[in-house]
Order: sequence, then structure tokens, then C-alpha cells
Amino acid sequence: MPILHVRNVPEEMYAELKARAQAEGRSLSAQVIIMLEQALRQPTRPQSEVLAALDTRRYRFSPRKAGAPSSTELLPQDRSR
Repeated sequence: MPILHVRNVPEEMYAELKARAQAEGRSLSAQVIIMLEQALRQPTRPQSEVLAALDTRRYRFSPRKAGAPSSTELLPQDRSR
């Protein structure tokens, strides 16, 4: 079985991984393998598809219709703080 070494893991991430492993009664290595398997099972969409979906939502959503103020109204309020 291949071995994977990961370097420069941020301390906060390492601590969270270790805590999750302990909570699940697994070793750190077993926990990381399970999390990698879960991440790889999730369907992926091409970036172009994701961006197209965002564009569609952007054009369908109208902040004004939802009662949100426009940015030109918010800027002076923000600057006066």
C-alpha cells in the first residue's frame, strides 16, 4: 500500500484532525483516509459549470426586490462610521 506524507499542516488543522480521530475512536491516519475517501466521493463539477450557475443566480436575484438597499445608499452610511 502506498504511503502519503503531508508536510506543513497548520497546527489548528492538525489539532482538529486529531480531535476528530479521537472522537471517532480512530488513529489519525485512519481518520485522514476516511475524510479523503468522503471528499473524493463527492461529485465534482467543472469550474465553468459552477460559474455559469452563479451567473444565472446573480441575474435572477434582485436585491431591490428583496428589500435590500442599494450599494449607493450603503456607501455613505459606511463612510460616516
